[in-house]
Amino acid sequence: MGEIPQDLKFKGEETQLIIGDDNVIREFATLHRGTAGGGGLTRLGDGNLLMAYTHVAHDCRLGNHIIMSNAATLAGHITVDDYAILGGLCAIHQYCRIGAHAFIGGASAVARDVPPFCMAVGNRAKIVGLNLVGLKRHGFTLAALDNLKTAYELLFTSDLTLKEAMAQVRQRFPEEPAILKLLQFLETSERGLAPIDVRENRSYRGKE
Repeated sequence: MGEIPQDLKFKGEETQLIIGDDNVIREFATLHRGTAGGGGLTRLGDGNLLMAYTHVAHDCRLGNHIIMSNAATLAGHITVDDYAILGGLCAIHQYCRIGAHAFIGGASAVARDVPPFCMAVGNRAKIVGLNLVGLKRHGFTLAALDNLKTAYELLFTSDLTLKEAMAQVRQRFPEEPAILKLLQFLETSERGLAPIDVRENRSYRGKE
């Protein structure tokens, strides 16, 4: 922990790795400090589980209560929000964002942002639905889940443009905290969103 970053631009400048409270970091995990070009800081929040052989590269920002399964790997400048779960052997491209309560399937390669509450799988990873199991485990009510399902279908599986869908969702759910978080993520995505797997989404909705 706190080794120099694996970045050829690093010239020995003074940078930091800050680790919060109550984290479990297992054997052979590596967490590297930041670079001047990335703000000089790699940060790990509280209550996270980093299993064996996980890697957190320079200038990453991780929130709280995240699970990184065995050999999950973060390139530089990645943001992972609270309660996200990264499956074993998955790899996240630099500058990507993983939203709160998102689930990344094992052995996936993520090249673009994954919104909050969503599941993404594959190489390159595609969004396949909402992380309903995880959301139920974290106390989301049936009403909140129904609202998220409606918002998800409008945003990602309707014939509307994303801009049109966001306007409809905002009008329909003006005060729903989870949906406002989702919309804010979409509005601020710089790398672009992981594509939607329409076939898998249809199958997923059928199961629900």
